Amino acid sequence: RAAEVHPGKIAVIHGARRFTYDEFFARCRRLADALRRRGIGQGDTVAVMAPNVPALLEAHYGIPMAGAVLNALNYRLDAGSIAFILQHGEAKLLIADREFASTVSEALAALDGKVPLVEIADGDTGAGVLGGTDYEAFLAEGDPQAEWLPPADEWAPIALNYTSGTTGNPKGVVYHHRGAFLNALGNAITFGLDRDSVYLWSLPMFHCNGWTYTWAVTAVAGTHVCLRRVDPAAIFAAIAEHRVTHMAGAPIVLNMLVHAPDAVKRRFDHVVEVSTGGAAPPSAVIEAMEGMGFRVTHLYGLTESYGPTTVCAWQAEWDALPLAGRVEKMARQGVQHVMLDRQRVVDPETMEDVPADGATIGEVVVRSNTLMKGYLKNPAATAAAFAHGWFHTGDLAVLHPDRYMEVKDRSKDIIISGGENISSIEVEEVLYRHPAVMEAAVVARPDEFWGETPCAFVTLKDGVTAEADEIIAFCRERMAHYKAPKHVVFGPLPKTSTGKIQKFALREQAKEAER
Repeated sequence: RAAEVHPGKIAVIHGARRFTYDEFFARCRRLADALRRRGIGQGDTVAVMAPNVPALLEAHYGIPMAGAVLNALNYRLDAGSIAFILQHGEAKLLIADREFASTVSEALAALDGKVPLVEIADGDTGAGVLGGTDYEAFLAEGDPQAEWLPPADEWAPIALNYTSGTTGNPKGVVYHHRGAFLNALGNAITFGLDRDSVYLWSLPMFHCNGWTYTWAVTAVAGTHVCLRRVDPAAIFAAIAEHRVTHMAGAPIVLNMLVHAPDAVKRRFDHVVEVSTGGAAPPSAVIEAMEGMGFRVTHLYGLTESYGPTTVCAWQAEWDALPLAGRVEKMARQGVQHVMLDRQRVVDPETMEDVPADGATIGEVVVRSNTLMKGYLKNPAATAAAFAHGWFHTGDLAVLHPDRYMEVKDRSKDIIISGGENISSIEVEEVLYRHPAVMEAAVVARPDEFWGETPCAFVTLKDGVTAEADEIIAFCRERMAHYKAPKHVVFGPLPKTSTGKIQKFALREQAKEAER
């Protein structure tokens, strides 16, 4: 529709490159036809490992146009995890940016090169050539006039996203066309997107398909501004040059902007809307963001829900509150998204709603068409997630008298660092492989920059010694660096009478822990 109604409007900006909606549409159709000519079609998985560049945005259209399923990969993962995802998702093709040549080469080697490769050459990244088909040459194989049709069944899969959850092996979350469509339009409404919107890609497109903004911005014929990496200088420059109106990201992105050198900060005469998810930004960050011309909206959601399910909808009377009062309101996750059927805070055993007293803790459960089809090849986990006919988030929250929800804890001990989920169990498994470690437990430690980082509590075997730096280095060699502990505390672990490690006690210790 955007190409038909606004063919000459700028759809995508990437450095010096510009694509109109007519050109954007043609490139997506070429991609779809090129995939079909390679025998890729209905239900086949196509993986893409790239930063926020036009090729990844095009993949959000061209791959579904071919009837295939997009698997946008988290490029922060290590080669072993990438290989697992490619194999588990049965990828028929991998499109990868040269920047990740080392990781991609190692992952494909582990699969004996069974996955064909198309490589993106997006400027000089300093990385090696992968030896696959060049992306632009691949597009040239396709016909921009080739026919394409939407799926016959709106519940057909459109995307596959992997989340670590609470286990070491990632789980494949299957998105359907209906949910993507509804959530994209819901985000456009909630965030106030329209044809004059200029959206800056500071949120990874691989994360819940960019919280479905990949589709939402196009739905209103707005403009996508691509950004290879989150860099304060580049963000401020883009805002000033392109008059960016909207952007999104984890609280760490806000923190980076606030603490950017004065030399890179730019003044602009319009308000930039910023949506953020995860932990609530500190009051000092919100105040500083407001002072720089940003307006922050707090969201909540999961990979299984296409990103945001909940928004801290602003009330006019909050404008009169002092900063501390406004921040207290903004810290809450809020009320259900416009496209969400229903959200509750319940006793997970009885499924009865908790009182709206701001004190009684229950589990957040949701029911909606904007939830995943299920976990790929994992019916047991899917059934558990949808027990009693509701999706169980695993997050513990209270409901305030005004019906705004506030998350208090994560019942499954997930650590959210820089917007990325880290499984404590996965880190513990690596720690237990260290020859000096007898027992280990990992919990979240508050961090001003990352939001949270992993903190490891370790009991050493009798008669052996180890230093914190050695433990951390051991982990960094065996997993993605961002998952490795940033702090290590040595000593006995607190346990219940049945021998279960008391992680709630460790979390309190972690707040004061110093390596």
